Amino acid sequence: MLQELSAKLAGSFSLGWTHYVALLTISNADERCFYEIEARENSWGARELERQISASLYERLALSRDKEGIRLLSEKGLLIEKPADVIKNPLVLEFLDLEEKSAYSEHALETAIIDHLEHFLLELGKGFLFEARQKRFTFDNDHFYVDLVFYNRLLRCYVLIDLKRDKLTHQDLGQMQMYVNYFDRYVKTEDELPTIGILLCHRKHDALVELTLPKDSNIFASKYQLYLPSKEELKRQLEEAAGIERQENPDQEDTDDVL
Repeated sequence: MLQELSAKLAGSFSLGWTHYVALLTISNADERCFYEIEARENSWGARELERQISASLYERLALSRDKEGIRLLSEKGLLIEKPADVIKNPLVLEFLDLEEKSAYSEHALETAIIDHLEHFLLELGKGFLFEARQKRFTFDNDHFYVDLVFYNRLLRCYVLIDLKRDKLTHQDLGQMQMYVNYFDRYVKTEDELPTIGILLCHRKHDALVELTLPKDSNIFASKYQLYLPSKEELKRQLEEAAGIERQENPDQEDTDDVL
């Protein structure tokens, strides 16, 4: 009888004991459900699960979503259905083992990412495949180089990443738009979806990005951090975002219980 009961209980759990020990440290039920789903679907080991919790993956994804999007995170995990679904802000690169300082060149950051490519793919999220570093293309007798080229098999599209070690400028956004246009016109096939461009920068101003890019643009700017973010700081940002949403949509029900 005891063996049958143990077998029945074991069949109810899809993760290991150590996973559930880590999950029990999360007080928010929605957040806990999200990590349980992601750990199961992505076959995370206990150490990777603990890293994602420490890196506040749930909060970073929630920052780019409305109330309905946050609810879906807790019910279905991370769904990759549109370009914005792959964006995290900030992107945490603490596994590169680089000190937090402004003296690093873009080449040094790029080299560190390639040296830790497996971890970088995990941080990017689901469905990413690496294709090239410093991908060259020639247009009108000029050579251009895309820092990192990936392909997302879930979205069926190319994802271009350009690294900026300092503040993002409108020239950087224009350059990425040109890269995306080239891939859309000369590289992708007819059955593939439009190319996504991601600018990873140390500093950015959202107003500049919104003013420079059209609303339906497939180009995104995301900050990177070389250290784990403060959970309290991310929660503060989420509370501020919820407050702004309430001001813009006063008829919606209160969102204070999102987190």
